[in-house]
Amino acid sequence: MLRSEGYDTIHTLDLPERNATADAQISRLSIEQNRVVISKDSDFYDSFLSKKEPYKLIYLTVGNCSNGTLLSIFKNNLGLIESLLEQNDVIQLSQSKLIVIC
Repeated sequence: MLRSEGYDTIHTLDLPERNATADAQISRLSIEQNRVVISKDSDFYDSFLSKKEPYKLIYLTVGNCSNGTLLSIFKNNLGLIESLLEQNDVIQLSQSKLIVIC
């Protein structure tokens, strides 16, 4: 969805090790290329709080929702997310709210 909206994106499936790519490698790529990591994985959230890695993070706390619901949440908040990421490093996105962490 983000790619179709004109954003320069990389999915883990685009990487040589695909979904087996280590979190540390994803963080390094994020920092080297100034990319935002979007993940449900709390390890990225914990890593940012302790080491300020990855570059920026959208931490998804949407629970077990369908891909359609997740895409809707993104589409409905895309402008706000983009604006908040200009000034902040971590945003938590749930089904009902968007929280700026830092």
